[in-house]
Parts: sequence; structure tokens; C-alpha cells
Amino acid sequence: MKKTALYSWHEQAGAKIIDFGGYLMPVQYKGIIAEHNAVRSAAGLFDVSHMGNFYVKGARAKEFLQYLTTNDLDKAKDGYAQYNLMLYPHGGIVDDLIIYRIDRETFFLIVNASNTQKDFEWIEQHISEFEGVVLEDHTDRLSLIALQGPLALDILATVFPAVDVAALTSFQFCRTEFQGSELLITRTGYTGELGVELCLPNEHALALWEALYDAGQGCGIQPIGLGARDTLRLEMGYSLYGHEIDQDTNPLEARLKWVVKMNKGHFIGKEACEQVELNLTRAVAGFSLDGRILPRQGFKVYNTDRQEIGWVCSGTLSPTLQEPVGTCNVVHEYAVPGTPILVEVRGVKHTGVIRTLPFVTTSLA
Repeated sequence: MKKTALYSWHEQAGAKIIDFGGYLMPVQYKGIIAEHNAVRSAAGLFDVSHMGNFYVKGARAKEFLQYLTTNDLDKAKDGYAQYNLMLYPHGGIVDDLIIYRIDRETFFLIVNASNTQKDFEWIEQHISEFEGVVLEDHTDRLSLIALQGPLALDILATVFPAVDVAALTSFQFCRTEFQGSELLITRTGYTGELGVELCLPNEHALALWEALYDAGQGCGIQPIGLGARDTLRLEMGYSLYGHEIDQDTNPLEARLKWVVKMNKGHFIGKEACEQVELNLTRAVAGFSLDGRILPRQGFKVYNTDRQEIGWVCSGTLSPTLQEPVGTCNVVHEYAVPGTPILVEVRGVKHTGVIRTLPFVTTSLA
């Protein structure tokens, strides 16, 4: 089992630790609901250093990544990051990732923790076709800290007064220094709130974490575990690999058509996406249930005639709305908001309805 550079801090803070993606990670500190609400109302600190980090470099690096991924990197200028997807030839999703365009020959990739080795091998498998392009794995060298919430930028400005953090637009990043090492500050996150993600070498992660935590004490900042990270992203309808997206799901079925740029030229999986676009049969949608029944991944979904139409991808009791919500993969015609459905929980079919995503309005709205 691996540990992040912040593991000892989590342990001393009394976090409940679990195995996630091969790392010992905090799932909660004071409790999922309290941590969730802190992010929605003030600010939260997340250790997401378990995520995979790669560099792709070379004169043909952009050409290679255009072939490997679905989004259009020509739309990302130097100093901007981009949400992206890698697909198998049949259109299933290898992973979703964020690509940072450092300059025309240097790209930094952040991938899902549980997919790091698989992703590295997938990229390595195709890179030989592009002479001079180099792939580097920096996962064990770098830490990633997320600061999220309506007060996040105020806290960040206290620690970095010389950096105009308020000027950063969505998915823009800047490069600065912390204790003599390069630090990337990016206006990204997985909560739907204002915030940033900060990447720096492991040896300086604890000092940065403590500086941000101390600066936020008057604002109600809290450390946030993976439990609240999941409820926050689900309220926004954000995809999680292994739930809304996987190797058997096409991005057009998963509300991710906006990430698939058909007119950019050839990319792996393009032909499969074109076929799905001509005949879309399934869709991922939001839903809620009546009562206090918790929907879980894999539970079966039915129409009102009790015909099976799909399955639950993710589900929780929304801390913000105080009602059971989730996402489901259903026959396309039933993915219309307002459509009544039934979800089977322990042999009993409970009434619900398809809902518009996101479920909540946040500080970014």
C-alpha cells in the first residue's frame, strides 16, 4: 500500500483511512455531511495526491495527444488545462483526464488513481508511432492538493499575495514558486465550487497543506475525505470512472458529447462514436427517489410498467437537498427529466423520477 506525503497529517488528525487506488487515503475526518457542508458554505482541503501524473513531451506531442484523446487541444492555449477522454477503438472509455498545455511541446496529464498503470501502458502502447515523443511518469514525485469552496480563493490569496488568483479563469493555470520549488495553481476542481488544484513536489506538500489550513482557520476550513468528495461530485452530476463511465460506456451515452470533437480529425474511437451518434440507445441521467431509500450502484431501474430499463451508476443521500439522488444508465427514451421510474432496493421497487443535472446550484453558478 502506498501513502501520500500528507499521510501522517491525516493520521494525526484522526481520519478514517481506507484503501483507494492502491493508496491509504482519508475517507472522512469529522464526518461526510459536516465536510460536505463545509465545502458548500466555506472551504475544504483535499489530498488527491493519489492521482496519476504524466508528462508527454516532444515536437509531435500535441499531434500524438490529438490522436489519443477526444477533445481538441488546438482550443487549449498555453497556460490552460482541458478535460479530456481516452477511448478504446470500440468507443468505451479508457479514462477521463485533465491535460495541461505547458507549452507547444510539453503537456502534463492527471489521470485517475485506479487507472494510473493501465493509462500509462495504454499511452506507451501508442506513442511509438510518433517519433520523438516521450512519456514520463511523475506520479511518485508529485503531490496534488485541492482547495475548494466559496472562500477558497480568499484563503489562497492570503498564502500567495503576489499571485493574482482572482484573475485565473476556469481551467487556466499559473506557475509560481513555493519554498523554492515550482507550483502549478489551476482553476479546476471536482466539487462545482470555486477553487483550485495545486501541484508541487512531495517534499513541500505538507508545508503547503499546513499554510493553507492555517490561513483558512477564520473561514471555517476543514480537511475533506474521499466520502464528501464523492457526494459533492454526485450533486453536480460529474462522472466517476467505474460508475458513470467505464470501458463499456460510450461518452455520447454518458452526457460527454461536449468532450468529443468529431471535426478535429482522426482519434482512437472516433468511428465508434460516429456510429453511436447515429443511433443513441442509452443515456446517463440524474434521478431522485421518494422517501429516504438510498440507491446504490448496480441497483436495477424499471419503467412504470415494471420493465427493466437500466441500472444505478451512483447514489447517495444528498447532504444539500436532504433527499436520495443518483445517476442511472437507462434506455435513451427514459432519460427525459420528469419521467417516472422505479428503483429496486432489496427486492422492493421504490418510486422516483428522472431529474435535470446538476442537482444543486453552487458558488460557480
